[in-house]
Amino acid sequence: MLTFKQVEAVFWIVQLGSFEAAANKLNASQSAISKRVQELEQTFSLEVFDRSKRTAKLTEKGEELYLYAKELLEKRDEAVERLSAKEVLVRRFRLGVTELTALTWLPRLVAAIKKEYPRVIVEAEVELGATLRERLAAQTIDFIIVPGASVTERFVSTRLAFVENAWMCVPAMAPPQKRIPLPEISSFSLLSQGDLSGTGITYSRFLVEHGVNAAKGFTSNNLVAQIGLTLSGIGVSYLPRECVHYLVEDGTLQEIETDPPLPPIEYVAMYRADHAYALTAKIAQLAATHCDFSKLLLQPG
Repeated sequence: MLTFKQVEAVFWIVQLGSFEAAANKLNASQSAISKRVQELEQTFSLEVFDRSKRTAKLTEKGEELYLYAKELLEKRDEAVERLSAKEVLVRRFRLGVTELTALTWLPRLVAAIKKEYPRVIVEAEVELGATLRERLAAQTIDFIIVPGASVTERFVSTRLAFVENAWMCVPAMAPPQKRIPLPEISSFSLLSQGDLSGTGITYSRFLVEHGVNAAKGFTSNNLVAQIGLTLSGIGVSYLPRECVHYLVEDGTLQEIETDPPLPPIEYVAMYRADHAYALTAKIAQLAATHCDFSKLLLQPG
């Protein structure tokens, strides 16, 4: 008899690339995962994986079985969700966000999800935007909140908000004039985000288009470190204007206006189009309702 445990084993071995990774995913031992596959093979008198290969490569019949496994698991999840009232729906929900969301409104979103779905276990993870997109494509995460819209049939996107960033530095480093041409920003040591950051990618392209040489400076994929380096007087950085404005108001940082200014960064909630269940759609609505980049959790008071 075919069981969901066997189906899950095959599905996650293929998705994650190894028996070991599937075992970790399913909270089982590697021998238990191997046994599930062996039992399935014995039931249908077929080989799922090519044992002559060092990696978990499917046989022709295994490919066919994997497609059925994927469909069965999706139908199971959909049935459980549709038949369960929100108050009794039990499942894990893997939510991925970038650092700015984690440092501002993530706790409010998690609280809203728990209020709406008391028995859903929310597993929140903080990663770079590029990593989260890859994980969503690989189905190792259910829902992500990232900068930068992505037009693709594979994902459903919900627009959340635009975040304005501004060049900032300690007052001692600020130029005497209130506004400077954008190319002049390259005269400073620049603190920027790397190419795995959606914001970093957008601004890197923007600076190149406007003839700005950003080679002199530091790259950091950590927003807290970027703020800390700016506060230390290491260089000039672009920071989210609204949530660090309190540092400008108390004179700790000073904003440098440029012509043209930095474009705003759009944040979106994304989930797979083939997993467009009521739960994911509802959480996208909750994200749109509770999205608020105006205050850092680390902000005093």
